[in-house]
Amino acid sequence: MSALSKLNVGDSGILEALDLPESVQNHLMHMGFVPDALVTVLRRAPAGDPTVYSVDGMEIALRRETASALQMRPIDAATRPTEVPKSIVDKDVPQLIEAAK
Repeated sequence: MSALSKLNVGDSGILEALDLPESVQNHLMHMGFVPDALVTVLRRAPAGDPTVYSVDGMEIALRRETASALQMRPIDAATRPTEVPKSIVDKDVPQLIEAAK
């Protein structure tokens, strides 16, 4: 596992845990940052903070401090979430990454 803030632009992972105060955790969970959610790093500000992430079809910017409290696990065929259609992972995410460049 690694922190969301450690992923590079274009990388994706599965959200494992949120290590934040309950109020912040609840706010992020309402925006789609829930365990087993697919999160993709879309782009980073020129100074490196904040970073824009794609989760549940939304683009959300988080500061490095917040993203470092989100624990991620890598995506592979065995851990790919069943609720995310394979066509999205294989087709739409690369297009989003290319558009972000």
